[in-house]
Amino acid sequence: MADPENSDSSKRKINELEHSPANDSVSATGRTMTMIASIIGIFLATWLFSGVEERQHNPNSSPDSISSINSNTVHLQRNKMGHYVTSGYLNGEKVVYLLDTGATDVAIPGALERKLNLSRGYRHSVGTANGTTDAYTTKVDSIQIGDIRLNQVNAVIVPNMEGEEILLGMAALKQLEFRQKGRRLTLIQEL
Repeated sequence: MADPENSDSSKRKINELEHSPANDSVSATGRTMTMIASIIGIFLATWLFSGVEERQHNPNSSPDSISSINSNTVHLQRNKMGHYVTSGYLNGEKVVYLLDTGATDVAIPGALERKLNLSRGYRHSVGTANGTTDAYTTKVDSIQIGDIRLNQVNAVIVPNMEGEEILLGMAALKQLEFRQKGRRLTLIQEL
């Protein structure tokens, strides 16, 4: 039969060991490490997901280009919404374009006016999907997508236009040949 005094004594020793300062320190360190690992995991998941979402919106962040003596060709993939969105440059600054063959102008959101060093010309009204709004004429020194480069393009600054995507309408696209097949749009600039 077990000695009750030894049993109580063993329980006290186990209890003292479990609640010793050394064990409390190890337990606190474990909780801290678990918390840090959780924060890092959340950060990495957020970072990875945002990259996937951005690639789905703009699958052409580095558009494919082919240059020859006679032409520059750029191939674009349609995004998940069915639009052609691509990264490029306007006046040497990195921008995002939304190609729109139904738009007359190259429309630049007012939020980008300073970044792109644009100056306003005369004011007039333009029709948008949200109704009529004021716009200002401007001249863009250069528009570049891959190896395609257009110079001295007429555009409009639209102060009330939301976001930072530049609507690339026919004022620019009429200078190019373009072909669409399936989910791919090919832009060709004859030299």
